[in-house]
Amino acid sequence: MSVFSIEGGRPLGGTVKVHGAKNSVLPILAAAFLVPGECVIHNCPRLTDVEGTLAILRHLGCRVRREGDTVTVDASAPAAADVPDALMRQMRSSVVFLGPILGRMGRAELSYPGGCELGPRPIDLHLTALRALGAEIEERGSRLSCRGELKGADLTLSLPSVGATENAMLAAVAAQGVTTITNAAREPEITDLQNFLNTMGADIRGAGSSVVTVRGGRPLHGGEHTVIADRIVACTYLSAAACAGGEAEVTGVDWRHLSTVTAVLAEAGCRVKSSPTAISLTAPKRLKAVRPVRTAPYPGFPTDAQAIVMAALCKAEGATVFAENMFDSRYRHVDELTRMGADIRAEGRVAVVYGVPRLFGARVTAADLRGGAALVVAGLGAEGETVVSGLEHIDRGYADLSGGLAALGARIARNEETVSES
Repeated sequence: MSVFSIEGGRPLGGTVKVHGAKNSVLPILAAAFLVPGECVIHNCPRLTDVEGTLAILRHLGCRVRREGDTVTVDASAPAAADVPDALMRQMRSSVVFLGPILGRMGRAELSYPGGCELGPRPIDLHLTALRALGAEIEERGSRLSCRGELKGADLTLSLPSVGATENAMLAAVAAQGVTTITNAAREPEITDLQNFLNTMGADIRGAGSSVVTVRGGRPLHGGEHTVIADRIVACTYLSAAACAGGEAEVTGVDWRHLSTVTAVLAEAGCRVKSSPTAISLTAPKRLKAVRPVRTAPYPGFPTDAQAIVMAALCKAEGATVFAENMFDSRYRHVDELTRMGADIRAEGRVAVVYGVPRLFGARVTAADLRGGAALVVAGLGAEGETVVSGLEHIDRGYADLSGGLAALGARIARNEETVSES
């Protein structure tokens, strides 16, 4: 069993480059299945979710090659229109293959996806959007059987779902005619997907706004694209410096993509400076509580940053209220932070963090991806040794998190522990 061993209580200092965005590269890789040619994707991080996505592409008949952080996908000769249950269960985002497979093959056979347990996350919005484009979808137990000739349509999402927006865009690229997606998600990853598809010959406009227009049926071709930096990874490094003290600079990231996060850290007393491709943070002697933090769709405060920033504020002077408006079960890190001395009261979607002077090292377990990152942040600011297990969750979204933090001066190592049988 892999664990992080962290010697906390040491201020950080240094510069680290942020790798490609998990939530961008996964739909981009799925989109490559639509292209009857070779797509070269740069800044593609080594994440377990990425490896799972590449396994799906190989199953579908694509030729896949990785050289460093560059992945080449050749979907010239697709050989399948189904995704095995074992591959679907590895990650929530696997459902994004529904639109590309249906659009390219005229049929698709998948099961419901897996991923972190964050409460109910139905894919009804995905299915409603695809049905509006002409798909016939039959649900049999845990399997989805989809067929149909897709045609452009006017879609209005009841919620600005990132995944549903991506699936609708991907299917609409293959549909004949114009598709308008209203109440679309506005995240930077949506814009990155648009830029990738347009580079490959698609005609999509409006990403980053609430209305996206796709002129479908255009011939696609191969090309190259560089994935944007991961704003939540950048948030993790900055929050680590805020919690441990010292300073950190993250490079390769667009500050506008996480301005709501840096605004909270600045309110907590950090000095934040931004340039077009970097963000630097200098922590005060002690953080202070901030006004209520409410998660919301972009450009609001990201739900993925909630646990990470909460960990940093555990030692702040005063009390901070967090309101989680996106998922039902996103406070699973609270009990583990409490084991480290944090004082947090959570009920329903609200958690109140009462700042304590010190945190203490402990053995803790990650229950999900971002909650695991929060435990690492807390460990860096705690006195003594913290051992974090459950790294299989963290590996889904961080490529060598320990290496990145070590570049900032953290004393953190990834070790193997033997699990004794009871």
